[in-house]
Amino acid sequence: MPLDILDIQGLTTHFFTRAGIIKAVDNLSLKLQNGHVLGLVGESGCGKTVTALSILNLVPPPGRIVSGSIFFEGRDLLILSHDEMRSIRGARISMIFQEPMTALNPVLTVGNQIAEVLTTHQDITKKKALDSAVELLHSVGIPSPEKRIYEYPHQLSGGMRQRVMIAMAIACKPSLLLADEPTTALDVTIQAHILELLGHIQTEMGMAMILVTHDLGLIAERAQEVAVMYTGRIVEQAGTLEIFANPQHPYTRGLIASIPKTGEDAGKRLLTIAGSVPQLYDLPKGCTFITRCDIKTSQCTTEPGFVEVNPGHLVRCWQAR
Repeated sequence: MPLDILDIQGLTTHFFTRAGIIKAVDNLSLKLQNGHVLGLVGESGCGKTVTALSILNLVPPPGRIVSGSIFFEGRDLLILSHDEMRSIRGARISMIFQEPMTALNPVLTVGNQIAEVLTTHQDITKKKALDSAVELLHSVGIPSPEKRIYEYPHQLSGGMRQRVMIAMAIACKPSLLLADEPTTALDVTIQAHILELLGHIQTEMGMAMILVTHDLGLIAERAQEVAVMYTGRIVEQAGTLEIFANPQHPYTRGLIASIPKTGEDAGKRLLTIAGSVPQLYDLPKGCTFITRCDIKTSQCTTEPGFVEVNPGHLVRCWQAR
């Protein structure tokens, strides 16, 4: 049985603003086995990206991690020094950011940016690092990589910039890859190529991956496990097949029902979840989904805990008991 490469317990990340305390991640716990893919899903503003940034201890101010533990390969990342954490980022844990145009440095060539990752974590020369950058660009499907290493991000298409980000992320062969909406703003054809590439690399290198997305279709295809987030909390977690066959939380059911259908059901009107995500500094009492739920009862004004409805299938809902 694969060992857990990541074990998060009680992670709480808040942003301290004039409007109030934004509970971006609220008492989150999850585990990820070595070599597995975990899909972290939910609407925008549910805390998915902040969870990934918390794992790397890169939460921007005015946010900070206020409690919890993040054990990675047996070490609690939250008690490591700045230098110890810096040695892990990019080497043992890498992240593919949502928008490569803002993540890449506009005044450095892509070759130099990939080479910097290698020289930071490995004892190699700049020349050898650039040679490796050419090989990495070739491995992610960029044509003429020996020329591309001298180009700047603005000279590349959106799909190529995302491939550069993937090359940087896998340069040091990390054991955990955090992919934050890796196909945002790309056209459908390019999305398919990027996802196929990521799947191939993840399988070939045996990496564990957290795939952050709002696309349940992507999760169904790529992930072994799913954690559904809402207002900074995981509200349902199970194996992928189980969660699609037997969704228990009304939010999960709503997300699945809103997936465009094919075949005989193609063209039918999509179902929607009423309302919107509440402000994270002013959450409703009890179950935070109560303002949008069509099966709520008076009991839902008390916060529900997790219940295990099937082995490994956890749900935070009173109606699932």
